[in-house]
Amino acid sequence: MKKSFYAITMAILFCFVLSSCTPGNTDKKIKIGMVNWIDNISTAYLWKLILEEKGYDVEIIELEKIALWTGLSRGDIDVTGQVWLPLTDKPLYDKFKKDVEIGEPWFEGTRLGLAVPQYMKDVNSIEDLNSKKAEYNGEIIGIDPGSSLMQLTTKAKQKYGLDYELVESSEAAMLTEFKKAYKKKEPIVVTLWSPHWVFADYDIKYLDDPKNVYGAPDKIHSMSRIGFTEEHPEIVKWMSEWKMNDKQLNSLIKYVQEESLTQEPDAYEKGAEKWIKKNRDLVDSWIEEK
Repeated sequence: MKKSFYAITMAILFCFVLSSCTPGNTDKKIKIGMVNWIDNISTAYLWKLILEEKGYDVEIIELEKIALWTGLSRGDIDVTGQVWLPLTDKPLYDKFKKDVEIGEPWFEGTRLGLAVPQYMKDVNSIEDLNSKKAEYNGEIIGIDPGSSLMQLTTKAKQKYGLDYELVESSEAAMLTEFKKAYKKKEPIVVTLWSPHWVFADYDIKYLDDPKNVYGAPDKIHSMSRIGFTEEHPEIVKWMSEWKMNDKQLNSLIKYVQEESLTQEPDAYEKGAEKWIKKNRDLVDSWIEEK
């Protein structure tokens, strides 16, 4: 009886050791980090649904951008879908590059800058704002104070000699102010980026940036914590196959944005799910075995 018990115990231990040494990770819990911007939200919930289809237990964690990079560098967050390089996120990349893994780019052709409604015919360059301070109440409506876009806009104020206040707010607050002004056809200048759903719903133009403060277009990459590739090679492979063009990404963002207006608890999931259903072949091309 003792020999039998000993044999069973050793067999169990052997199986445990063998499974521990197997490449990859059987842990199905994945933490996706995101910033509270609609494009970040859209791609985070897109991948939440994709990974849940594959049997993973996915948690979405919302953080400020600096906290997101810090969390990934410490291993508290597994992966995020939105890193803009080589320009926009360069300061954070330079700080954390030894502690994170940058994935393949999945989108090309981003843009950052100052934008105004198309009906502002006499303002086409950032330089033009200098003579229009009174019309714009001396304000540039911005977003989160810690964002790269706000840092670049502070630099733009200096480079162009703009005597404007850069108003710190949030994406939602900025868009609220923009919509109010647009409805009345009033002057307004905002910090904005592409891709963004607002370009599909409103006639907006970027102001020319002859001093190239906002730089050349970025590519959008995924990013993960150190060790994630070894533990979850299948997820990294799927995300390396992930490619979207401007039309596809803007439609995803628009679906998620529209559902968010319902303020239902699962609104983001519903928006992403609707997009997946309409783009099933594209999604399958990322995750099917080649």
